[in-house]
Amino acid sequence: MNGRDSVHGAELAHSLRQLAEARRRLEEVRAAYAIVENSRFALLRRAFRSLKGVAGLTRVQPLIVTGGAFRAPASNTSVSPDAELPNRLREAERDRAMLLEAMLVQRAKYLLGGDYETWLSFNGVRSSDISRMSEMSQTLPRRVVISVIMTTFETPERFLREAIESVRSQAYPYWELCIADDASTQAQVRKVLEEYSALDHRIKVVYRNENGHIARASNSALELATGEFVGFLDHDDTLSPDALFEMALAINRFPDVDMLYSDEDKIDETGVYCDPHFKPDWSPDSFLSRMYTCHFSVYRRSLVEELGGLRAEFSGSQDYDLVLRLTERTGKIHHIPRVLYHWRKHSGSASGVSRAKPYSSRAAERAIAEALERRDEPGTVSERADTPGVYIVRYAIREPKRVSVIVPTRDHGEDVDRCLSSLFAKAGYDDLEVILLDNGSTEKSSLATFARWAKKEPRVNVVRYDVPFNFSRINNYAVTQSTGHYLLFLNNDTEAKSEGWIAAMVEQAQRPSIGAVGALLLYPDNTVQHAGVVIGLGGVAGHSHKHFSATSNGHANMLKAVNNYSAVTGACLMTRREVFERVGGLDEELTVAFNDIDLCLKIVEAGYRIVNLPHVQLYHFESKSRGHDVGTFKIARSLSEQAKMRERWGRIIAHDPSYSPHLTLDREDYSIRVEIV
Repeated sequence: MNGRDSVHGAELAHSLRQLAEARRRLEEVRAAYAIVENSRFALLRRAFRSLKGVAGLTRVQPLIVTGGAFRAPASNTSVSPDAELPNRLREAERDRAMLLEAMLVQRAKYLLGGDYETWLSFNGVRSSDISRMSEMSQTLPRRVVISVIMTTFETPERFLREAIESVRSQAYPYWELCIADDASTQAQVRKVLEEYSALDHRIKVVYRNENGHIARASNSALELATGEFVGFLDHDDTLSPDALFEMALAINRFPDVDMLYSDEDKIDETGVYCDPHFKPDWSPDSFLSRMYTCHFSVYRRSLVEELGGLRAEFSGSQDYDLVLRLTERTGKIHHIPRVLYHWRKHSGSASGVSRAKPYSSRAAERAIAEALERRDEPGTVSERADTPGVYIVRYAIREPKRVSVIVPTRDHGEDVDRCLSSLFAKAGYDDLEVILLDNGSTEKSSLATFARWAKKEPRVNVVRYDVPFNFSRINNYAVTQSTGHYLLFLNNDTEAKSEGWIAAMVEQAQRPSIGAVGALLLYPDNTVQHAGVVIGLGGVAGHSHKHFSATSNGHANMLKAVNNYSAVTGACLMTRREVFERVGGLDEELTVAFNDIDLCLKIVEAGYRIVNLPHVQLYHFESKSRGHDVGTFKIARSLSEQAKMRERWGRIIAHDPSYSPHLTLDREDYSIRVEIV
């Protein structure tokens, strides 16, 4: 089979898998509608929604199907001794009804998945929650004052009132609202501000004589602040009523915290909440690629003052610049995974139109460039032309040390030929060696291919290692045969797409804070195979954005940005030799699966970060060399390796800090996780 036939074969196999998956999902949907015929699904959904206001609800009460209608089981039912139906038949009927209920719930979860309205109905703040939070506020050991900073300029009256009322409606009472009007000319702005400052002593207002734009105006408001912490609210946005309570609660839990940030969503022009942004925990390299912390963020006031407040030359991205500087002073940063901020989405707002404020992009580029200088990590920064608000940093390579590319194979000479041809043609890096680890090849054509490469390319070293297949062992052995400062583990079924891809990986791998670097891997049909690994997905770990189009932005522009992950795939992974040796290399008890994930988690545990690069792209003809885990022995081995991972990394599997707890663990598409039971 020639290379082209191999590609076409892979494309056909992938298409058949997609077709089978589509058929499976179609059958599930058909089954769901059959089960919930006669409007039963509609009744079930209404039942779920009717329970959303019940405090402390942990599961939906079983619904018994009787005569085609739903009814709740009686709380105290008794069986007459003279009943004709034996108890065991009653129990069987009860079990049948509960089984049907479980099926209905599962089908409902499937059909409702990804629906933010449904998620809000189960996770949104309720009036009973607000009452409870108000009571708890009085018992907190530290009742810190949070100063909310807001600037106004020609703000529409309706939006201004809603913003102020969202602060006055907070469950947590220990706040002050510090407002600086930036020389508005419209009379209603001053009228509203005077009205509220007279109504509530916690509202302070300063009126600027000249327009200074958002950074200078924010600094004027900061001068009014007396709170231990300060948070920023745009004049046309709103806070969730639990926002300040959640911040105060976290400050009590983590007294030395210097920065806190929450999740957020948007309000469209009809008042509907939409476009939620469920964020990861603090991810410094993701932040260098986009301002993802954004709203609602709260900072220790003394630290903000030490930094000199907001810098006017970065207006439009003044908060981005502030956080870049602040996080160089402290690592005490806490993420609150709750939607506490509602960003107004209307014509002219930055949230409604990506190019509404082009000057902010220029300011962001300058802020990142200055951060690189302060951190002594020279490089260049540019905004992606296809994705406003996303920036790619290209670091200068300080010293181009050798990269050892480790390519294990058994036969598959055509795959190896394609892999090495693209590697050398597009590497963009000279000091390379390839350790072609031959794990028991027998095909004459493959052996001839290996010999041809060793003869024509002095940087290729064919190493024979005849042991039973153990991915960890053969890669560990290959490392002992290598001489490079950097180790690049590369599957034989990959083909480089990006020019200068190895140089781009070295840019990141040279940084002392980075432990491993991954790439964007694509199927031959230009859909995503891997864009980073999510721990916990599918039980242990799964690939980010699998099957998304290569041109898609992904969740929150992640497919266009550099991102921190807890792991990347060993199909294309670069690390420094010192890091690999420090963590003990690959675990040889994990012979096939999860050894790369385990390696990355050990690297993170040792204090390094993992990054995945969207501008380094390769095609991956997944698992062609070894096939898939089918058959009794392979399944048993897979289950054993999964058990090892759960035992070793259960804490990370329960919550991957690079992934939101509000996103699904059932699929690789970043859809919303809706927990009904």
